[in-house]
Amino acid sequence: MTGNTESMLARFRRRFWLPPRAHGEVILDRSVSFLELFYDLVYVVVISRAAHTLAGSVSWRAVGDFAAIFGLIWLAWLNGTLYYELHGREDGRTRLYVFVQMLLLAVLAVFTGDAAGGGGAPFAVAYAGYLAVLSWLWYTVRRRDSDEYMAITGRYLIGMVASIAVVAASALLPASTRTPVWGALVVGWVVLSTLIARSNKLVFGVSVTDSMVERFGLFVIIVLGEMVVGVVDGLSAGGRSVRPLATGMLGLMVGFAYWWTYFDYVGSRLPFDTPRIRMRWMVAHLPVSMSIAAAGAAMVSLVRHSADAATPVATSWLLTGAVTAGLLSLVLVMSTLRDAEIEPTLYRPVSRALVGAAAISLGWGWLQPAPWLLALLLVVTLGVVWLFAVDRWLRLDEGKQTPG
Repeated sequence: MTGNTESMLARFRRRFWLPPRAHGEVILDRSVSFLELFYDLVYVVVISRAAHTLAGSVSWRAVGDFAAIFGLIWLAWLNGTLYYELHGREDGRTRLYVFVQMLLLAVLAVFTGDAAGGGGAPFAVAYAGYLAVLSWLWYTVRRRDSDEYMAITGRYLIGMVASIAVVAASALLPASTRTPVWGALVVGWVVLSTLIARSNKLVFGVSVTDSMVERFGLFVIIVLGEMVVGVVDGLSAGGRSVRPLATGMLGLMVGFAYWWTYFDYVGSRLPFDTPRIRMRWMVAHLPVSMSIAAAGAAMVSLVRHSADAATPVATSWLLTGAVTAGLLSLVLVMSTLRDAEIEPTLYRPVSRALVGAAAISLGWGWLQPAPWLLALLLVVTLGVVWLFAVDRWLRLDEGKQTPG
């Protein structure tokens, strides 16, 4: 009986409870799993709660709070995504820990809507708990690492533990101080990671694969969904007559233009495989996704004020500022791509066109036209850049096909 039980447990561990993959054991041809897609869906709810709060009160303070909260959400997603990409398996252990993370994220979502106010303390506790689970997972990886990774993973774990301490301690702070601390934590992660990567010491066994590129693209789709939610929320509250509907549809077209711009220029494209470029590629996706979510929040107010002769100042600057930040961030992402090195005659002009479109978008915000006109002007601006890029692509293809 004992022998049979031990045999059954051994079979269970061998097939269903495997240790994580060690650093360097990258699966280059892996595809995104259904579990990862399910995991990402939880972030739809968390981000929606944060964007809904910004949509309800557009102000400089609200934008700052949103940026800090969104930054924490993005860091949580990034660390969870990298763990699965680098160390996850298709076994029960990985599934169990992913579901534990999803449970904690669901609790986090409950308090995200009021994280800048009364819900900040429980939000901090839930977030610290989430980081604790991730830290344990990364620690189990370190126990399997070779000597070459020990120092690097040790510093990473110290950073995780320090982050847990900061977030947990922030639960004791007043609301007015808490979000600046969170913002400083996000900035600290970005700056330190970038500096370490520039010294070529951030190895981690990371190699950006097609599946990782796909995960980042899926996160962009998640935040693009917030633009749809923002339009629908605005229409639900602001009436369903011709002008709100027209403004809402134009707002959706801004989202379509975002999608076209991202996936035609940078989506499904690999960056150069060096620590410095990899980190720049990852970090640049934070303002890309944050700007899209912020634009989605602006859509609520845009549609609600569709009957106004001019777009409210705060809404106008939030929407056009988000578009500007998104376009400039895309230029940063493009600078990391292998395709940009292979086809410089295409990417350099398109990058300059995006910078020009970013400046023009700010100009529309300063003019504060009617909401429907502001949305239309943004769609036209982004559309012109896309047509310019298509023209460059066609010219390049014709040049390749021309003999001699």
